Amino acid sequence: MESKSNCPVNKSLEVFGDKWSLLIIRDLMFNEKRTYREFLYSDEKIATNILATRLEMLCKEGIIIKKKDPNHKQKIIYSLTEKGIDILPIIIEIGCWGVKYKPVTSKQKLRAKELKNDKEKLLKEMKRELLKNTQI
Repeated sequence: MESKSNCPVNKSLEVFGDKWSLLIIRDLMFNEKRTYREFLYSDEKIATNILATRLEMLCKEGIIIKKKDPNHKQKIIYSLTEKGIDILPIIIEIGCWGVKYKPVTSKQKLRAKELKNDKEKLLKEMKRELLKNTQI
């Protein structure tokens, strides 16, 4: 796909800037979702055609990979790549913004406070955990 401009923000948003792509990445990072069915049953209720399109695009962009489930040959398992894991700080910042300006649970507020206190350490730990649990 050809970019509409050479602006780095635009080029990035063309890859992961829509709501659904970011929510799929969020589910892989924080909610341990790995299959089409698991993504489909997220709270946001993504439509099947949009989910299929976004998963395909994220694979083409190298943000996620798909592999056959060794236990169920017809089931596909999705995982973040290292390139996908590098989006972690962006997802965290979007979440922190949401905590600051939107109504959230007390648990989410506490997590945001932890992040604020030692963001670099927490990001490092989260990234290490994602790399450990990802099929790269």
